[in-house]
Order: sequence, then structure tokens, then C-alpha cells
Amino acid sequence: MAAIPEEDDGAASSITKAFAEFLLSFDSLREQLRAIILADDPRLHYPVEVDFAILLDYDADLAQLVYARPARYLRMFDDAAVWAHVIMLGDFKGNENASRKSFIHVRVNVSGSPLEFPENFPSIGKLRVKHHGILLTLKGTVIRSGMVKMMEGDRQYQCGACKGSFPVCPELEARNSIVLPPKCPSQRCAGTSFKVVEGSIIRHDYQEIKIQENTQMLDVGAIPRSVCIVLKDDLVDKAKAGDDVIVTGYLTAKWSPELKDVRCDLEPVLVANHVRTTNEQKLEIEVPNDVVIKFKQFWSDYKDTPLKGRNIILQAICPQVFGLFTVKLAVALTLIGGVQHVDASGTKIRGESHLLLVGDPGTGKSQFLKFSAKLSNRSVITTGLGSTSAGLTVTAVKDGVMGCSGEWMLEAGALVLADGGLCCIDEFDSMREHDRATIHEAMEQQTISVAKAGLVTTLSTKTIVFGATNPKGQYDPNQSLSVNTTLSGPLLSRFDIVLVLLDTKNPEWDAVVSSHILAEQGESITGKNDEELTTTWPLPMLRRYIQYVKRYFKPVLTKEAENVISCYYQLQRRSAIQNAARTTVRMLESLIRLAQAHARLMFRNEVTCLDAITAILCVESSMTTSAVVDNVGNALHSNFTEFPDEEYIKQERIILEKLNSMDSFPDPATLDRPSWS
Repeated sequence: MAAIPEEDDGAASSITKAFAEFLLSFDSLREQLRAIILADDPRLHYPVEVDFAILLDYDADLAQLVYARPARYLRMFDDAAVWAHVIMLGDFKGNENASRKSFIHVRVNVSGSPLEFPENFPSIGKLRVKHHGILLTLKGTVIRSGMVKMMEGDRQYQCGACKGSFPVCPELEARNSIVLPPKCPSQRCAGTSFKVVEGSIIRHDYQEIKIQENTQMLDVGAIPRSVCIVLKDDLVDKAKAGDDVIVTGYLTAKWSPELKDVRCDLEPVLVANHVRTTNEQKLEIEVPNDVVIKFKQFWSDYKDTPLKGRNIILQAICPQVFGLFTVKLAVALTLIGGVQHVDASGTKIRGESHLLLVGDPGTGKSQFLKFSAKLSNRSVITTGLGSTSAGLTVTAVKDGVMGCSGEWMLEAGALVLADGGLCCIDEFDSMREHDRATIHEAMEQQTISVAKAGLVTTLSTKTIVFGATNPKGQYDPNQSLSVNTTLSGPLLSRFDIVLVLLDTKNPEWDAVVSSHILAEQGESITGKNDEELTTTWPLPMLRRYIQYVKRYFKPVLTKEAENVISCYYQLQRRSAIQNAARTTVRMLESLIRLAQAHARLMFRNEVTCLDAITAILCVESSMTTSAVVDNVGNALHSNFTEFPDEEYIKQERIILEKLNSMDSFPDPATLDRPSWS
């Protein structure tokens, strides 16, 4: 990189003029300046977004200056923006809404430019001295968001000798203090006496946030690192805890807080120039029209055998695990979820479902957790052994802003970081009882109420909880789930589906599984791959499908589905002995959510009897004793049948006959049966 020489006042003004000419050369930039001129409040700070790629094409030398010494030339860019908007102000004579603005900041967006290449896009853990002072971009998740403060910024000083004035900026490395020059900056004066020009101090909004590396992007065995980000003016409050952000700025340093008997070090700090949140993009995956047409064509092809089409989709979930139809159906329904609604009292009833897998070692629980995290656009994976209540919810930490001792603030845990996505907790049984109790409110009310260190607030945790645990010792079918898992009844009742996977050492099943694994190994060697939706669904297509049905389908229950769900709930309440912890009102809400999720999975906006009975079969798999099915079976040995539609008719007949014994249940002949049955 060529050295950038210091320039005199004339050279500096020519560079500022070049920046202003650039801003006036593009219609999109002129439009932004025009909007600033017509804005109401002249005291606010206004941003102008500039694409670095466009600046590079326009003038590579100007782009080089911004890249090599952003602390200096971005200030010139800001001055050029003010200059350019004053020039444009002449076109608004007579317009009462037009006014001159004093604070305009150029925000450099590096998206699509060479600065997004790996050498200019280092991970947080690889920040070194060589990155000091240049324009660089960091990517991470906001784990801490400090309070917005006010700081004194630029001020004008007047020379006592020549009476000329010049600006002085506070230096972050000097704890935001003012460092005066040894002599007057004017070349014709050597004065050393300066005084502040009254009323010239500019105040800024100031906020510090901390971002951490995304764990999915780390090398093997690496520990995620974090770095402090300084936000000023219009950038404050652009990101909150849990947001995924891409921050462009320049790296500097600040002194750590002064503590007794503690060495005072320089801490790396990124002064942000541009902040872009990416979690909105992740939560709103674009589904092109041609993909939607593929989805509609797929269901048109399986119009007569819809359950066969559904099973093709389910087989794409964790394809490396053979069989386990019940588990894959439960995972699909959990990720899709139901429809959130508000009851008559104004209370929100959650639409997200929760899933717990209880099983022996080697039954594929962790595989499903990892695959589910890939399907979800926002996910956090943790283990019960390594999680505390503070790590799951929030923790109170002391914030040292600008070298002061600071005040208490909250740092987000796993459930808050997964807000709007999926939180996977492996080894659920390893969590301490106190730590498990902290997620009760997060799972049902989808909030976390905090009262720590004088901070009293409520945080949103609209997340899906997917847990996996081993049974306590040998699983005893004669005992309740609470005894077998050592999980409390209130916690178990919050899970919509609890599946028990028992390794019964069935020789026939072992032979089938081993044959499948060996066949898969042969296919991976030959590189067999088929992109047709009629045979297999690739992971990106499955992600798009789940996001599409969640966004555009809001299924409504039919009268027949309501009757089936209501009668099954009443029957379970009567026969519940060992399952008392599971048969609460929450079970009724779970049935509704699962039925809605199945309707979405089937690409429908109406919950039919088919969806209600499928929801019942899922809940039946959660019970140690069944109320309507004589033999629940082992979820581990549940395989995909060759003719699922015919199999469903048999199951439907059994369930309807059982429910028909209740006085309140209508005649099965009056139910809305599928046309293919």
C-alpha cells in the first residue's frame, strides 16, 4: 500500500471539492441530499449512503484515500456532503420546507466491493495491529448494547496571535480528551495560545455495543472472540442484542478503565461508519416465483396421494438418519409451527411449538438438533452441561464506557439471541434444576422478566426450544416421563411433543439400518445427486419451503377438526394417570398448533380432520400410555410406509371409533373425509 502524504490546506480543499463533485454526479446521491434539504429538523444528524464500489469506479484515488486513512478523509467526505447540499439548496428558493443542515455524514457501504474480500474482511479473532487505521468490515452478532450517552465532539479554537480559528476533534485513544496542537496550524503564524470559541462545541449521541463472532463461521476448536463497536449520531440504536450485523469502520484503540492494581491496556475498538443488520434478511428469505411454481406443481402431482408427497418432504429432513418417520414429522411440525393469536383478554397465545427428544445414546438426537439448526434462519446451539441460567437468559455486566467505571447493563443469552428462530439445547438433563426453571416463562409467555442489579425489564424470546436428553438410567415404561427424565411436570407440559427413542436391539431393524448406511456410503462415493423434487428435496429448497408456508399460510380450523381435537382432549383428561403432567390445557393448545402446522406442511389454509388426527398421533407418541391407540410403538423404529394414504385411513378409522364412544362426538359419517379416501 502506497504511503499517503500529508497535504496542505489547499490540497485538503481540493480533495473535499472532489468528494463534493462525486456526490453531485449521481442521481441516487442527489436524491438523498434533496431529502435532507426538505427534512424538518436542522439540528439532527443525517446520513448519505455511498457505495464504495461506485466510488472506486468513479475515482480510484479517492477510494484509496478513504480506505487507507478513513479517520481523516471520512471527515472531509462529511464536509463535502454539507458543501454539496448547500450547492443544491439554491434550487429550492421559495420552498418553505427547505432548510440548511449542519450535520451530514457519509456512510460507506462496502457491499459488492473488493472490501468484502477475505483479506479486507477479517474475522474478529484475527484483528491485528496491521488493521489499525484502515477501513475494514467486521461481521458478528450483537451480544451487548450499551446506553445512549452524550459526548462533546468537535470544537473551534481561536489563535491568540492571528485570531484565526481551527477545529479540534477529541481523540478516542486519549479517552475522548482534546489534544491541542503545539502551535497554530496556519503556516503564517506560530502562535501557541488558543481559546475555545464560545458556542462552537458540537455534541454527539454516543453508544457502545459489543459484537461476537458467529460460532458457525469459526475454525475447529476456536473460541468466539468479541470486539467493542462505537456508534455515533444517526447510527445509535441501529442494532439491538441478538441482531446479526455487518459493521464498516476503522480500527483504533482506547485505554481500559483504571482499576486499582490492574494493568491499564489498550483495547481494540472499531469506530463504525456504516451498520447493516442482516437478521431481517435471514428471517425473510426471498422465495422466487419459479420456486413457488415448483411447490404448486409438486402438490398438483400428488393431489390424489397427498401423504405420499408429504413423506417425500419429510425424507429430506436429516437424510443421513434412516427411518424415524415420527421424529422427522415432529421436527417438521415444530419448525413450521402454528399461528399466533390473541384471546378475548388480549393475551397472546404462542404459535411456536417446542420439541423434546428423550432417548438412549446413539439414537440420532444430536443429528436432528444440528440439522434443525441448518433449516432455521436464526439458531443457537448449546448444551445443558455448559449452560447456566445467565447463559440461557440474560446476565448483568458492568459497562465501562469511555474509561469510566460505567453502569450495569444486560448481556443477551442463548434464548434472547435466538429470538425469532430456534434454540437447540442438547444434554437437557445435565442442566441444574435452577437453570431449567429459568426457561419456564421463556417457553410459554415468550418473554424473560429481568430484575438484576437495579435493571427491571422484560425481553422478548419468541423462539422455538428443541431439547434432547438421555433417560435417567434404564427407561422404565411403567413409570411416568417425569420419573424417567427427572424433568418437572410444569416443564414437560410446555413441550408440545415429547418423543421417546428406545434402543430395543431389534435384529430386523438393525439389519435394515446397516444396509441403508452401507448403501448411502456407496452413493456418496459415486456422487449420486438428483435435484428433482419428486424424488428428493435439497436442503436450500426445504428451507425455502418452510419459510414460504410459515409466511403465507394462516390455517383456520374447520368444525370437524375442532370436534376431533376437543373430544380427544376430553378423553385424555379422563384417562390420564401416568401422564398427568402432560394432560393440561396446554395440551389442547399444542394439538391446535400441531394441526395448523400440518395444514401448512400440506400447503393448505384450512385445518381438516386429517391434520387433527395427525396431531393426535404425534401427541400419542408422547404418551407412555395411549388413550386411543392400542400400541403406540417405538418412535425409533417408525419407518416410512410404501402406501401412507391407505395406512392413514386405517389409523383414522381406529381413532374415530374410539372417539365416537363419547356422547359429544358426531357421527364419523358426517366428517369431512379426504376425496382420496
